[in-house]
Amino acid sequence: MDWIFGLALVLIAFVAAVAGLLVVNALQTPPKRQTGSVFSDVAHPGEGGSGTVYLFDGEVLVDATPGARQILATSRGRGSNWLRLIGYLTLYIPDVESELRRLDEEGQILIEGRSALGRALLVSAEVRGGLTRIALTDPAQDGKPLMTDALAHRALIQEVEQLREVLAQAPMLIWRETDAGDVVWANTAYLLKAIATLPPSKELGWPLPRLFERQASQTAPRGQRASVAVPGETAIWYDLQGMQSGEERLNFALPADAAVNAEGALRDFMQTLTKTFAQLPTGLAIFDRQRQLQLFNPAMVDLTGLPIDFLSLRPSFVSFLDALRDRSMIPEPKDYRSWRRQLVEMEKAAASGLYEETWNLPDGQTFKVVGRPHPNGALALMVEDITNEVSRSRRYRSDMELGQAVIDEMEEAVAVFSPSGQLVMSNMAYAVMWAHDPEEDVRNDSIRTIASHWRARSAPAGLWSEAEEFISTVGNRVSWTAETRLLDGRLLHCRFAPLSGGATLAAFRTHDPADKARPVLTEAEALKFA
Repeated sequence: MDWIFGLALVLIAFVAAVAGLLVVNALQTPPKRQTGSVFSDVAHPGEGGSGTVYLFDGEVLVDATPGARQILATSRGRGSNWLRLIGYLTLYIPDVESELRRLDEEGQILIEGRSALGRALLVSAEVRGGLTRIALTDPAQDGKPLMTDALAHRALIQEVEQLREVLAQAPMLIWRETDAGDVVWANTAYLLKAIATLPPSKELGWPLPRLFERQASQTAPRGQRASVAVPGETAIWYDLQGMQSGEERLNFALPADAAVNAEGALRDFMQTLTKTFAQLPTGLAIFDRQRQLQLFNPAMVDLTGLPIDFLSLRPSFVSFLDALRDRSMIPEPKDYRSWRRQLVEMEKAAASGLYEETWNLPDGQTFKVVGRPHPNGALALMVEDITNEVSRSRRYRSDMELGQAVIDEMEEAVAVFSPSGQLVMSNMAYAVMWAHDPEEDVRNDSIRTIASHWRARSAPAGLWSEAEEFISTVGNRVSWTAETRLLDGRLLHCRFAPLSGGATLAAFRTHDPADKARPVLTEAEALKFA
């Protein structure tokens, strides 16, 4: 009996395993699609598949009848097929989207709608096998499914009406004309403009008047620009565009007053700018962001000697500098490689607004060259001839050196103060007498500091306060002299005299040059001579 019981258990286990495999296989095998048309129930015998029916999986269109697809193609809705259908149905049922949400609860709904023009529509929606089926019918057909694509025809009519309204209300001028130039149709903007151009005593009639003397060019990329003259007003400008439409021509006139005014303002500005540049003594060359020469003035030609023909060809920045180098208008580098490296560094510095150099040319000329960037990426190069300024500076420096050499040969110690009381010049004798070198101590060159230095190296006397006041005074002054003694006992003769421009001369000399070797006195001893 035991072996029979064991065999039964084995058979039961085998059957259970087979049953489990069958269940798993059944669960994993996708359901077979139903053959035949899902719209067969809306078709009349012999017409299988006509009518206006949609089948959605959620908001994804699974299938639709030809008439239904035609409605989607003409719908004013945008986006997915579901949104396009909703856009069409909204013409009849404003809250159709919220109505269709009732399908989740009710499973089947029937909605009746009516357009603003009084056209009726019946919407039947139901859920079948997880799919949403929407059928559109015409109540005028006694609720039967549409057999003639009437809804699609209505959609096309509505679209035509909408397009007609858009064209009529468009702010641009739109008109159709024959090959002979006769205007056969025009929108509202064209008609209003045509009425404005007519004399007060004349009314608009047929055929419609032409506003433009020539047709818009179909081949020109930007069309043509023409104006319309309105009595008592300034000319109104338009950009014309045209295209062939069958045997007729469809034309558009876009308002261009703003563009014309902007171009005129730009033209006037450029003329003013050009005239201004033409009067500048500084050479100016402007390069665009591609580093092509766009503008130059006559001064650039005069300073550099570059031919106008060459500059008019809009050379590149590098070619421009190469031409300057060929004419020895740029400091010659040691080798060509360093020259090319210099060009790159020059462009980088100019583009960042940091380039400013002085070019000393072989012929003795001196140019000040400045590179300045523009916000749009352009580059301006300015060349100024500073040869005269450099020459004047050199002559001034030479005169100063000569004057310094002259006073250095004087035995009298001399110091010159500016109107503000600053020491501006002194000679070698002054430096020896007072042990004071202004070049080494430029911070202590005011009369207050220097007068304190004089007091410290001479016997006590009130003349230094008088000298300080005299040098600091602006106005009419009279020369005066005084005497004191240095700490070494020598008698010091002092002379203070006004100079032109408010400057002051202070001159010092010892009364007895033979006493130079006399020992330096103490302060107590020096008081005896005060």
